[in-house]
Amino acid sequence: MTFLGAIDQGTTSTRFMVFDEGGQVVAVDQREHRQIYPQPGWVEHDAAEIWAKTQEVVEGGLAKAGLGAGDLDAVGITNQRETTVLWDTATGEPLAPAIVWQDVRTADLIRGLEGDAGPDRFRDATGLPLATYFSAPKMRWLLDDFGKVPSTARLGTIDSWLIWNLTGRHVTDPTNASRTMLMRLDALDWDPRLCEAFGVPVEMLPAIEPSIAVYGEGTGLLAGVPIAGALGDQQAALFGQAGFEPGRAKNTYGTGCFLLANTGGTPVPSSHGLLTTVAYQGVGAPASYALEGSVAIAGAAIQWLRDNLGLIDSAGDVEGLARSVDDNGGVYFVPAFSGLFAPWWRTDARGTITGLTRYATSGHLARAALEATALQTLDVVRAMEADAGRPVDTLLVDGGMVGNDLLMQFQADILGIPVVRPRVAETTALGAAYAAGLAVGVWGGLDEIAAMWREDRRWEPAMAESERERLISGWHEAVRRTLA
Repeated sequence: MTFLGAIDQGTTSTRFMVFDEGGQVVAVDQREHRQIYPQPGWVEHDAAEIWAKTQEVVEGGLAKAGLGAGDLDAVGITNQRETTVLWDTATGEPLAPAIVWQDVRTADLIRGLEGDAGPDRFRDATGLPLATYFSAPKMRWLLDDFGKVPSTARLGTIDSWLIWNLTGRHVTDPTNASRTMLMRLDALDWDPRLCEAFGVPVEMLPAIEPSIAVYGEGTGLLAGVPIAGALGDQQAALFGQAGFEPGRAKNTYGTGCFLLANTGGTPVPSSHGLLTTVAYQGVGAPASYALEGSVAIAGAAIQWLRDNLGLIDSAGDVEGLARSVDDNGGVYFVPAFSGLFAPWWRTDARGTITGLTRYATSGHLARAALEATALQTLDVVRAMEADAGRPVDTLLVDGGMVGNDLLMQFQADILGIPVVRPRVAETTALGAAYAAGLAVGVWGGLDEIAAMWREDRRWEPAMAESERERLISGWHEAVRRTLA
């Protein structure tokens, strides 16, 4: 039997999944980690805790599968992308809290870097606007805050932190490197001029190696197992959805919400607020690129209802609460906790709830939170269509929120197109397992993986056009109220 492991290190939790050669789930183990908010707008993780949770889920997943590490052909890694770690390779310990992708503490630094050129100063080289979202300003902040770092200190994203702990090598892949603002999209390498502009020493950064490659042998619980394949979480989801052909698009509903469309072997610049990014790269092969629409807060809004307001006991309760009312009652919730990402890119935006009356209940707020995820997706789909010059006729979906039937039906209704869920909805981990399997020869090529994709459920639009236009108009009015 062939078994592949996937470490899926996300914003709120870490999981280890075991898949068989047919891409079917054998076992899964998952642990949440702390979300640390030391100041308004600041979001931190403890990288040491993340590594400890990773070891726990690997042990738990193998136990549930009834396997030992030696039964795995390879283990792939997928991760929250822009979250940044500074650690000492001499001690193996983080030197500071990890700064999470949602964190906005670098807003002043971003404004200083914009100068007269504005937010698109580095877009031609990186495909990205200047924003607090990306890793380079977080790296600069960590270096400034720490002061004189030891010569053994290193910087990286979560993938490089995990690979270093697993293999002792300081490595990243182009999908993660393309989210730092320090890598040239065309060269797939660190750009000394970008590093100088951000004040990040090149020697502290990991080597960039292909996404589908063997990085080394594991140690500890995964001793002797090839650590092979690394993809940022959203690129991994596109890979797990067999998004290998130009035009293939998917939307992942997790902590945030991310729409990616494969654009082939050439980076496609965006003029409608999207990001140009690397989709994946194999050894000795050119990279494939993607356009991306990034939404900061999706499932995190449901966590906020649970943890901050106490409206629900668990995230799964939100659908029942939302179904307790027939509609949103005129309530709109724009969860701009970290500003607004695509297509707006407004770091000054703040979360807003509009339309409250004495009629409004917790059910209306729960429904508005779910609808906000679908309405934010609408905005990035329209931007994607404008950049690509063609309509999106079907939306492939995955991630933790796609089990919410109310949300998926509303998504189909507000877009006016079918929404399709694959048989394996956790395509992020699946994509990492596919990359690992390709790297060690379990599969001979992408066509074998594409042949395994299967549809599980389809939602067809059923909303009247007039109602759709009314809801969209109300949403955009609520978005305007978040600004400045």
